[in-house]
Amino acid sequence: MKIYRVGGAVRDRLLGLPMVDCDWVVVGASEEEMLALGYRRVGKDFPVFLHPDTQEEYALARTERKQGSGYTGFTVDAARSVTLAQDLARRDLTINAMAEAADGTVVDPYGGHADLRQGLLRHVTAAFAEDPLRALRVARFAARFDFLVAPETRVLLRAITDSGELATLTPERVWRELERALGEAHPQRFFEVLRDCGALRVVLPEVDALFGVPQPAQHHPEIDCGAHLLLCLMQATEAGANTCVRFALLTHDLGKATTPTALLPQHIGHEERSVHLLDGLCDRLRVPQAYRELAVLVARHHTNVHRALELRVSTMVDLFDKIDAYRRPERFEELLLACECDARGRSGLEDRPYPQAARLRAALVITRAVEVAALVAQHGAGPKIRALLREARIAALKAACPD
Repeated sequence: MKIYRVGGAVRDRLLGLPMVDCDWVVVGASEEEMLALGYRRVGKDFPVFLHPDTQEEYALARTERKQGSGYTGFTVDAARSVTLAQDLARRDLTINAMAEAADGTVVDPYGGHADLRQGLLRHVTAAFAEDPLRALRVARFAARFDFLVAPETRVLLRAITDSGELATLTPERVWRELERALGEAHPQRFFEVLRDCGALRVVLPEVDALFGVPQPAQHHPEIDCGAHLLLCLMQATEAGANTCVRFALLTHDLGKATTPTALLPQHIGHEERSVHLLDGLCDRLRVPQAYRELAVLVARHHTNVHRALELRVSTMVDLFDKIDAYRRPERFEELLLACECDARGRSGLEDRPYPQAARLRAALVITRAVEVAALVAQHGAGPKIRALLREARIAALKAACPD
């Protein structure tokens, strides 16, 4: 029996990155031997065991053969005779197909270390194209490392798209890959890679439809709505925005893809059209509620936030109510950050100031200072208190910054 550290832990050590999770492969052993040594089996479909002390995962070396459709349609052979090279061959990319022996020796039968040095994502074998999930995984690794996809791997990614098997991916799995990609250092690369192989129009057709749609003339018409979206994601990365904000930026302009041709390059009313498309996307991918709520607010209200310097005080007070800013100040800040990244997601305007955020923050402080208890004491509780509160907030804001 020989045990090797494998996969991402080896890759990350060679890149000088922290090894967050360690996976291990066991060569020359059987399930009975693993159980006798105190390991506990946890894999239903694969021979995976938990170490009795560290609780890390140890898997028997195995091969996989395509039998059905989708990313689960494989039969597994975990016989004692399966070699380390055979186990590594079933992995997706060469950079993930390296192993490390107990003495630190790296076993690299497929050139993964060289591809790391070149910044290249390359498949291990032609069996790569049998698993549709790998299209999303390659795009996610591009988002993580900003590596290029090898030309021959791009051909296989296109083959995956053409096979129609992307449709077999479950909504939960697509969302999981999307969420992880949004959290990477270069999230825009995820969408660039998927678009290059045609997969974006299958898994995120609402996003794919933005490419080629002209931006408004005053918003740098040399880039289209899809390019603007990618610039927004780059701005979000620079700002350290969380994945909720990044998802909101991804979806805030979806309605521009359905603007009637006669109205182009203007996009009048795209906000509500964006909300409609966003609802469909969230339903399809079963997007968590927190992501959905912020994305809807950004899609619906980003235009008014951009106009904060010219809004009437009554409109600002109504905006605060609509976005629930008084009860959800942390989400209010996420909304402002998304709008700031949107405003700067334009070529040549990446560093321009965004005073709208400061104006809205100041207005919120002023209107928040209006005490509901004082109004109730004066007028009594009842259905009119909401309207009275609104008027008091408008009056306070007018006194501080008149229209």
